Amino acid sequence: MKTLIVYAHPEPTSFTAALKDAAVRAVESAGHAAVVSDLYAEKFNPVAGRHDFLTVADAARFHYQTEQAFASRNRGFAPDIRREQDRLADAGLLILVFPLWWGGVPAILKGWFDRVCAYGFAYADGKRFENGYLRGRRALCAITTGGTAARFSADGSYGEMRHVMHGVRRCMLEYLGLEVADPFVAYAAPRVDQARRIEYLRDWEGRIAGVLNDGEWTARCSQPDQRLAQLQRNDMGEAGWSQPR
Repeated sequence: MKTLIVYAHPEPTSFTAALKDAAVRAVESAGHAAVVSDLYAEKFNPVAGRHDFLTVADAARFHYQTEQAFASRNRGFAPDIRREQDRLADAGLLILVFPLWWGGVPAILKGWFDRVCAYGFAYADGKRFENGYLRGRRALCAITTGGTAARFSADGSYGEMRHVMHGVRRCMLEYLGLEVADPFVAYAAPRVDQARRIEYLRDWEGRIAGVLNDGEWTARCSQPDQRLAQLQRNDMGEAGWSQPR
């Protein structure tokens, strides 16, 4: 089974980058393949527009969801989107690694969802949440913060992380049908000492190992692409998830 790690941080020496590298180690140590989408290094464009498509559904008026549905049926996505869709289609586990900026994901990661998780590809009418195309797969987030754990407590100035991240968990990941684990949070990453950073990395690798060593789930997720390909053929025509390469 493959794991897709979508990493969103502009600095290769950041602690967020260290979490990304630790995720790769943990996945490979568990005997699985890790694929990294390094959004900044790959210069991923987060801005949606007509450049997302090789096809045109309506030349007179641009309606993004309509163009996505048409591209899904006609293999009309631009190469950068298709590359990311192929990576997502191959993955049983999706790991997001990012810093918390303004109470949410960085713009480049939000743009990845906007452009890659397109209508007709990652969701469709009646194919959301428990009926979503990505059901049976899992998602796990690693988040770095500048604020301390106390600030993200029930009495803290920001509130609990489960409330801060509700939109990402419910309206993005679970919306697609993913089973979402509680996030791993490296609180106050720029402020803690080296010993605490090492502890964070060890705990993060252990969290990933726990997910990947869940035999009941990995058995259910052993061949996700074939199941999802059939779902999309039923709903959207022959154009659907690409087969594994």
